[in-house]
Amino acid sequence: MNKPNNYSRFFSLVKKVPGIIDAEEFRRNLIWQCTDGRATSLKELTTGEYNICCLALEKLTGMVEKRKKLRSQVLKQMQQLHVDTTDWAQINSFCQQPRIAGKAFARLSIEELESLSLKLRVLKGKGWERKPDNTPSTRPTVVMVVPTTKNSNPS
Repeated sequence: MNKPNNYSRFFSLVKKVPGIIDAEEFRRNLIWQCTDGRATSLKELTTGEYNICCLALEKLTGMVEKRKKLRSQVLKQMQQLHVDTTDWAQINSFCQQPRIAGKAFARLSIEELESLSLKLRVLKGKGWERKPDNTPSTRPTVVMVVPTTKNSNPS
């Protein structure tokens, strides 16, 4: 059975949940619910169950909605800088530049997204725009062939 070896994510999220009076009771109840009544201790959780508990805590703290809002905001700012936001390869290529974020877009934390948003606003204020790539497109080219009649003269 694969078990987590560090519970810091869980405990830091529990501290952020508003309105908890008895943290120990809250923790036991959450674990019991996430394991369908199988366990009440963090030590009894599998890695999958641990991740489910942490995701439930992130929803309770509002982090999921905040991350979603920040991601949309950053993608809109990238669009304004002429980054093709319909192509994840371009988004990741842009974000992985050391001066931008240094990692793939999906791996950015809330704090990193806030920092990236600030950087993009500064770039836009300075008039920076992404230069179009001169590399050939990987998208297929469509060629239309118009049939001619037999009696037509090419004159």
